[in-house]
Amino acid sequence: MATSFQFERDRAYHDLVDLIMGGDLDPNEPLSERKIAESLGIGRTPVREAMRDLARDGVLDVLPARGTYVHRLSAEDVREIYEVRHGIEGLAASLAAERGATQQLSAYGPIFRDIIEHPDAHDTVETYETGAQFHVEIFRAARNRQLLNLYRPLRLRFQLALALPRYFDPSRVYESVPEHLSILEVIEAGDPQEAERLMCEHLTRGAEARSRLFNDVVGSDRHGVVVAGEGPQT
Repeated sequence: MATSFQFERDRAYHDLVDLIMGGDLDPNEPLSERKIAESLGIGRTPVREAMRDLARDGVLDVLPARGTYVHRLSAEDVREIYEVRHGIEGLAASLAAERGATQQLSAYGPIFRDIIEHPDAHDTVETYETGAQFHVEIFRAARNRQLLNLYRPLRLRFQLALALPRYFDPSRVYESVPEHLSILEVIEAGDPQEAERLMCEHLTRGAEARSRLFNDVVGSDRHGVVVAGEGPQT
């Protein structure tokens, strides 16, 4: 019974993220637990729990006496998260190269090569999620629990901004695959400086892609996820 409820809550969480990214929720209206439950075909209790978890993760804002709304991400938020990512992910890649690639990290090599050789056999969502998990695995390979503890909540809190290419720019998702493979190869070769350099270059390209999407797709406020600020963000 507990397992079934956990599954339903997880499903509600991910389905709610998809609704937000798909522009199916009015950002100017409070979210209706009942309507969302009916729309997703899920009970109200797992939806309530998912909304609570999304509020905890910074995806939703709970405003007293007003209701729960989709969090409006600012350009400043996006700029700051990439400044942090450059620091901690560059370090993680460097440490992973210094301490040696784990078996779990190296397992991504054949996967990336297959995606590069047969892109039509891998959909955008699958490819994006593989890349996202690769980043997490680099932190595990760094053998530094504090770094991983810093990264996990950061990625979760800003997952909507990070996932923009998954929804609106599939080409960037596939372009990132050879970048991931190159990072993996230099980690396996034991070159900390090159691993850090390639990771930072990869993050810069990712930031530029999200900057374009922020302004061209989401900045219009059609999707309610973010509200464009002044100037580009990285």
